[in-house]
Amino acid sequence: MGNQNKPSSRQKIVNIVLFLLFAAFAIVQLNDKDGFIWFSIYGVVGLVHLYAIFKPLKPSVLLLFLIGLAIYAAMHASYFLDWLQVQNKSELFGEMVYEKPYLEGTREFLGLVIALVSMVYQWRQSKK
Repeated sequence: MGNQNKPSSRQKIVNIVLFLLFAAFAIVQLNDKDGFIWFSIYGVVGLVHLYAIFKPLKPSVLLLFLIGLAIYAAMHASYFLDWLQVQNKSELFGEMVYEKPYLEGTREFLGLVIALVSMVYQWRQSKK
């Protein structure tokens, strides 16, 4: 059912960009206290895009990644909802403040959403 043809040039370019983006995401996580978790998440997503440069993945495999990312994102959604309630939205881009755990949780949630969107792209490409 999945696309057994090689990816088009356009798909390859998109996958290269996504791979580089998630590789960069993974690398900047290395200095975080829970960096191994985030390095692993972004690293796996990056590797999915790298693999897809050469061969499409099975939709069922991608669906498992989608479900996992969606569940983990849902676990961080409350932080995002808390952040939506604050006046100063720009503090999201500042340093971590331990009295405000919603800042780190919102960053993690948004990173997961980005990863999820990229995996939806892969899943849709695999269904063609």
